[in-house]
Amino acid sequence: MKGLKRIVLVFAILIIASSCGIYNFTGGNVGTAQTFQVNYFQNYATQSPGSTFEPGMDRDFTLALQDRILNQTSLDLINTNNADLLYEGEIVEYRISPMSATAQQTAAQNRLSIAVKVRFYNNTKEDADFDKRFSFFFDYPANSQLSSVKDEAHEIIFERITQDIFNESLADW
Repeated sequence: MKGLKRIVLVFAILIIASSCGIYNFTGGNVGTAQTFQVNYFQNYATQSPGSTFEPGMDRDFTLALQDRILNQTSLDLINTNNADLLYEGEIVEYRISPMSATAQQTAAQNRLSIAVKVRFYNNTKEDADFDKRFSFFFDYPANSQLSSVKDEAHEIIFERITQDIFNESLADW
């Protein structure tokens, strides 16, 4: 009987929480916003010393950010320059650097670091705007070529950076 009471209590809490307009289980609070736009993130990584240019990364990152917001909110994606929420910015770093050395003074592990500069404008709540840099990394064995781990690395890095951007712009914790 105790187990049944717990199940009913949990079910009631879930119904109440899901019917509340302010809270959802992804943590996104869109307020009165109904639309968003993600402008194309240009790849300016080569302007940072030590960074390299990775073709196609600008498109892939832009799509990853759009997908994150589409999947975690009920907002509509538009491209008409009058969205309630606007994301824009640049890829500012794409760097591979050795992280740890072996006894023979060679790299045992490399790190791919990606950084993105983001400007966020909330046209429904101006004090929520920001201009911020987000970055993350992926470590891989030095005896592996980046080309063999690049897809996995980009997926992991983009997942973290887009979640950080989402949290900064829409999560009211």
